[in-house]
Amino acid sequence: MCQDVGNHHKGSCRCAGMQMGRFMQPCLLLLLHRQSTHGYELMQNLEEFGFASSEIDPGTIYRHLRKMEEEGLVRSRWDTEQGGPAKRLYEITAEGEEILHAWAVTITFNKQRLERFLEKYQSQFQKTIKK
Repeated sequence: MCQDVGNHHKGSCRCAGMQMGRFMQPCLLLLLHRQSTHGYELMQNLEEFGFASSEIDPGTIYRHLRKMEEEGLVRSRWDTEQGGPAKRLYEITAEGEEILHAWAVTITFNKQRLERFLEKYQSQFQKTIKK
């Protein structure tokens, strides 16, 4: 049984753990709704959502962005206005905003389920979970 919740991302425990990979999509969409930006800035801002810098792999971020672009949730263009080499500038689409709203509904529902689970768990084991 995994006692070190902070090490789930290392894949060494056998418990279910939180699969945060899918959670990255709504986080990226919300960041892009706030402002169009580059991939590197998105990586830095993911820490706002509790992602540790060790969990934020550039390859993973860019795979998410490419997949979301293929699905029509974001679009990108080359930004040549900044000094230095051209960078991709990402922005959310109308369809991406719809998906973002759907994520918020799903997350709210799942939050309620998780809170009920924790209440039952805590009452059964008579202890609290450290946050």
